[in-house]
Amino acid sequence: MALLADYHTHTKYSRNHHGKGTIEENVRVAYEKGLRQIAITDHGFNQKLYGVRRKDIPKVRADIEDAKERYPIDVLLGVEANLISSQGDIDIVPEDMKNLDILLCGFHRLVKSTSTREQFGFVLKNIFSEIFHHTSKKQREKNTNSYINAMRKYDIDIITHLNHACKVDVEKVARVAKETNTLIELNGKRLGMSDEEIMTCYNLGCKFVINSDAHSPNRVGDCHLGLQAALRLRIPDSAIVNYNDLPTFKKEKLKQKKRS
Repeated sequence: MALLADYHTHTKYSRNHHGKGTIEENVRVAYEKGLRQIAITDHGFNQKLYGVRRKDIPKVRADIEDAKERYPIDVLLGVEANLISSQGDIDIVPEDMKNLDILLCGFHRLVKSTSTREQFGFVLKNIFSEIFHHTSKKQREKNTNSYINAMRKYDIDIITHLNHACKVDVEKVARVAKETNTLIELNGKRLGMSDEEIMTCYNLGCKFVINSDAHSPNRVGDCHLGLQAALRLRIPDSAIVNYNDLPTFKKEKLKQKKRS
């Protein structure tokens, strides 16, 4: 299976050495591996230790434009936004979207929530659930509703590493992903979903994207875990948007609609 794009990569703009390389290094590796498109998607603004700073977004864009001049590959600017409340809030405001080409979203630890109540009742409860390997039915419902509300409130292109560190009812999330044309990621280094849950997404008509989640340049395009799952489960090529084709993301679709 040959992928044409990697839409989940991090750089030094994910602070405190969480991302290891420069944008140019990520782009160069993507080009050398034969990819036609790559997205730079550093951690969202409310990630306390690793998040990209809003003030750095113009620098990110400038680095992307410079890399595009050096390598014949398309480069998108995105963010891996954080779920920050049980109500489906994420750390993106409408003004941010003017600067982005693609929007990813997932749950991460150490994020600043919308209130003290949500910090303890949503973020910390999920951290404790992961530590103790147990998620209550109530917490799972809360997490599920958070993803559902986020997909309905925001133009999210990709849900990252679903069911990792934030357990959900995958079937319910998948139904809304299908409804909102949100892609489900098969992550190159961590799969939170079981084979049965992945097949539930497929059987409901969801589309997948296979990404690396690279935090260093040498990992760009390294999507073996997601690829292995797709091959093992015999998911057809047509259900994987970055195999043999390149998808059109929501912001670009809106532009095309306005032009038509």
